[in-house]
Amino acid sequence: MERVTGIGGFFFRARDPEALALWYQQNLGVDPVPKDATSRPWHAAEGIVVFAPFANDTDYFPADRHFMLNFRVADLDRMLGQLRAAGIAVSHEMTMDGIGRFARIHDPEGNPIELWEPA
Repeated sequence: MERVTGIGGFFFRARDPEALALWYQQNLGVDPVPKDATSRPWHAAEGIVVFAPFANDTDYFPADRHFMLNFRVADLDRMLGQLRAAGIAVSHEMTMDGIGRFARIHDPEGNPIELWEPA
């Protein structure tokens, strides 16, 4: 069976797409979609990707949101320090044995983002 090799993109609606793309670039290092042939898109490091549909009534992320992004990070402490220095609130810090460490932030439009440092 032929299989997909990873996530090629994540597409979602935003009230201010340009401002939100800039926020992701400045705070998380996610390069925006190229506007021409000379610009590079974000090149993610190879690694684990969890594809996890949740029950409609989950309380793992806000009920008014249909998705939560999860980004792998190499050093959660450094990332959280950088985000806090930028005035971004951090919540839901936790460790799951054998899985890794997690923390939660929200983008300027309220979308939940989970940061994960694999064990």
